[in-house]
Amino acid sequence: MFTVSGSPHVHGEYSTPKIMYGVVIAMVPAILVSIWFFGIDAVRVLVLAVAASIFFEWVIQKYLMKETSTIADGSALVTGILLAFNVPSNLPSWMVIIGALVAIGMAKMSFGGLGKNVFNPALVARVFLLISFPVQMTSWPKPRAITEGLADVITGPTPLGIVKEGLSAGKTMSELTPEIPTYLQDMTGQMGGSMGEVSAIALILGGIYMLWKKIITWHIPVAVLGTTALFTGILWGFNPESYADPAFHLLTGGLMLGAIFMATDMVTSPMTHGGQLLFGVGVGILTVLIRVWGAYPEGVSFAILLMNAVVPLINRGFKPKRFGTNPGIEIKA
Repeated sequence: MFTVSGSPHVHGEYSTPKIMYGVVIAMVPAILVSIWFFGIDAVRVLVLAVAASIFFEWVIQKYLMKETSTIADGSALVTGILLAFNVPSNLPSWMVIIGALVAIGMAKMSFGGLGKNVFNPALVARVFLLISFPVQMTSWPKPRAITEGLADVITGPTPLGIVKEGLSAGKTMSELTPEIPTYLQDMTGQMGGSMGEVSAIALILGGIYMLWKKIITWHIPVAVLGTTALFTGILWGFNPESYADPAFHLLTGGLMLGAIFMATDMVTSPMTHGGQLLFGVGVGILTVLIRVWGAYPEGVSFAILLMNAVVPLINRGFKPKRFGTNPGIEIKA
């Protein structure tokens, strides 16, 4: 019997567990930074998200799908870590568990498991939690380096939130500059936000590792970041007092996390390099549109999920030529 499994169809030295555990290694710098800045709460959320994701996958496969468990392949582990990266470190434990159930049960296993899901599971869970529990999902704890000596200041807006609210109130970027972190603070993680998005350096290191190990290619991250920089640069050049500069958009929020770790998910992204570039451009454009003119200060999660939905269409438009065909030869009956 010839059995065709779901994507990703990768032939070579890489197996699913090798790829997944390679992604886990790439996330280690961001994990360490989140624990350093957010302390025991970061450990709590991380352990809960991972344990719940693995447990729900095992239960669903064993008792609902009646299949052999695949929790050893590392995909549930990756989903759990990414879920933890996408929520505040002070999120209540029961909400983290609900997020894991949504990620595994709704976004992954309901489609048939790894390789068959249409949307990135961690992002589905993030958006579900954001819509269901907006207060808890937007109460951002400030990193320890900022709150040291200020015990009464626990939470605060993200840099994107500060700019969004300030511009809506009629302030200019010059007036808002003292309220937002410096580029160095953005790079090192001294800003409010989700656990895994606060340090651009840690995320870039992970991205370099995955490029070195050929787990991902440069096409999607470069397309996402380049498109975002281009369009925010145009807006900033047109009116620097009404729009933030490109560096601000690149270093704050979940853009680095989304471009490097979630938009590159091989199951929910296009198969060809041309399709990946188009996918990345779409993510970048939608992110800018939501950040600048949308209701939310952050738009990366929504942008990736929306582009996930059109991946089948992109794959159809960027089909590689069939092996062995020659467009210059016409065969007649």
